Amino acid sequence: MKRGGQLLAAVAGLVAAIPVYYLTDAAARALRGGTVAFAPAPSALAYVAGVAVLVRLLTVWPVAALACGVPLTAAGVLFALDLGSAVDLAATLPWARAGGLPWTSGPVPWAEPGEPPGTLAGMTGLYALTGAFLVLSALLPARRRPLLGG
Repeated sequence: MKRGGQLLAAVAGLVAAIPVYYLTDAAARALRGGTVAFAPAPSALAYVAGVAVLVRLLTVWPVAALACGVPLTAAGVLFALDLGSAVDLAATLPWARAGGLPWTSGPVPWAEPGEPPGTLAGMTGLYALTGAFLVLSALLPARRRPLLGG
């Protein structure tokens, strides 16, 4: 890949980190809501599927996978090692106090009071797992990478 292509892939990976972060958070919240209500959570499946599609697309370009995976892994490690600092940092993110994520609607609030976006997904290790998967996929030898990326 040429230098311009690598830069574009890195930018795409950084930009993709935002929806992966928020979709993972939405999936964790929907799963919690389904568990609390002892009911199915089809929206959780949709959010997880969205994350899976984005992650699969990112694994095609190793630079993009690294650019997205490293921040997600760092977020996961921060949640695992210093929950207070991670929650404080998450409270500074966009939509943390706006009352809802752009794709959520309905009378049910998207977050528990005082719980910034990413808290549940961070505490459960979803960011660390997703980020580590992306980083490891980027470090695999070329012959073991996904078929689409070659």
